[in-house]
Amino acid sequence: MNDNNILAVVLAGGKSKRFGEDKNQAKLGNTSLLDHVLAKVNKKFEKILVVTNQNLNIKKLNSITIVSDCIQGNLGPLVGVLTAMKWIKENNEQYQWIATFPCDTPFFDTSIIEKYKSKISLNESLLYFVKSNEKRHNIFGLWSVELMDTLEKDLVDNNYRKVEKWADKIGVKTINIKTDKFDYFFNINTKIDLEEANKILKEYKND
Repeated sequence: MNDNNILAVVLAGGKSKRFGEDKNQAKLGNTSLLDHVLAKVNKKFEKILVVTNQNLNIKKLNSITIVSDCIQGNLGPLVGVLTAMKWIKENNEQYQWIATFPCDTPFFDTSIIEKYKSKISLNESLLYFVKSNEKRHNIFGLWSVELMDTLEKDLVDNNYRKVEKWADKIGVKTINIKTDKFDYFFNINTKIDLEEANKILKEYKND
């Protein structure tokens, strides 16, 4: 397994307001949403950083490190991204990129990881997001650690909170993924979404 200078980061720090409870632990089939995501990411990366402000009940793996947001207050996923970048620097890790995965999108297409690896040698952008069915997924991203200082300044001094707004300011390219039977990047925000996901699970064959 070759991480190719990429640290896998699972963002699991949201408040789950629309879901009504911590959706990290909500069950899809017999497995929590978070464990679905971790199982997929673990097949592709030697190390996974989970950024969360919750008490997580997950399978203990040597590959997983859990950290809390570097700026408190549940300020959104951009803080989770900054946390991962600062963790790399503070621990003298050699990663030059982070790949972010949301905790609530269990069916995502793992082929994006190989596409990420192909992008980092092209020097086309410092930031990439996945796009499927004409929808850009702002949490499925490949972020250069070179963005750390700019991101921290924009969070602290310029009050940026929305990933989409900050990415458009910085400049972002998209990686297009074709989906057929359903959108593999369908994310679960509500209990109704979870019901739909359980229906999809019965037909699901994408690893």
